[in-house]
Amino acid sequence: MMPKRGAFTLIEVMVSVMIISVVIAALLQMRGNTSNKLIQLNKMNLSNQYTSFLISVDDKYTKEDSHMDMKRLVEEFDLDTDLRKKLSSIPLELSYKKIKTIDMSKSDNEGNSEQSQIVFEIGQTTMHTKSFTNNLIRVQLQ
Repeated sequence: MMPKRGAFTLIEVMVSVMIISVVIAALLQMRGNTSNKLIQLNKMNLSNQYTSFLISVDDKYTKEDSHMDMKRLVEEFDLDTDLRKKLSSIPLELSYKKIKTIDMSKSDNEGNSEQSQIVFEIGQTTMHTKSFTNNLIRVQLQ
């Protein structure tokens, strides 16, 4: 006959503690990865929002090299006061580089009396802040 057991052995307790600690470590690692991804997504979202302000201001600031703050980019938009205060303190550097100019009037070799005066200018606008840098390729029809 087997003797009656009233408690767990020390080995059984140690194994269960190890299993629980491995599970907790895995959960903490998953939470850390998720938090890191969330922070990266928030930064990318902010970057896209700031870039959308830059796209929305037409060519007012995008074809010049300048140092300014976001306040100049958002002054034409109807924004909440808190957001406007937050954006006004962000320093911003814009630079524009002309990549190529394509003149369509020079390529009109069909002998038409009406020459097209279409000129395409391709340029790159770079928006640089402390936390991100975005590049925009712009095509302008002149």
